[in-house]
Amino acid sequence: MASDVTSVTDSKVLAAMSHPARRRLLDVMHVQGPSTVTTLSKATGLAIGSVSHHLRTLAGAGLVEEVSDLARDRRERWWQPRASGLRWSTRDFQGDASSAAIAEAALSLNLEHHTSKVRAWRARADEASAEWQDAAFSTDTWLRLSPAELAALSVELNALLERWHSRAVPDDGIEREHVFVFAHGIPGAP
Repeated sequence: MASDVTSVTDSKVLAAMSHPARRRLLDVMHVQGPSTVTTLSKATGLAIGSVSHHLRTLAGAGLVEEVSDLARDRRERWWQPRASGLRWSTRDFQGDASSAAIAEAALSLNLEHHTSKVRAWRARADEASAEWQDAAFSTDTWLRLSPAELAALSVELNALLERWHSRAVPDDGIEREHVFVFAHGIPGAP
């Protein structure tokens, strides 16, 4: 998988990646690495035919690619995301009403994706160890910033998250789980 973040400026690509099942498939591949239809089906609970359909859609949008050197025979197909991350701005889609509607829907689906992860954690938090309950966090704060300062904060936060994401995980016997972290920095009023 590439280590770059791709900017999405095509509304068809944005629509393809925003579908909740496809977003979940991309997440699984980002976490587990290259995957087959069967492993993706097991990880997501989606039917094999559904996974195949969504992978074809993602491939058609240029979001995933086949990793043929992992296949043990001609029937086995492995897939991986083409980029380590995706980003878009609704501003890039303002010139066309249908593209703008797709971008707004994608933004809403993305926010729902983020909050669903928090809701899922809250639903099972009581079953987690005290260590995980104490380590999980939520934070918010009000800052007074210019657009340039908010952009700088975004760069700093993304660099911090990338440092943790790309670090070599120590082989120290400590059990680690995947952790979902997200942040939004937006102008607002209390």
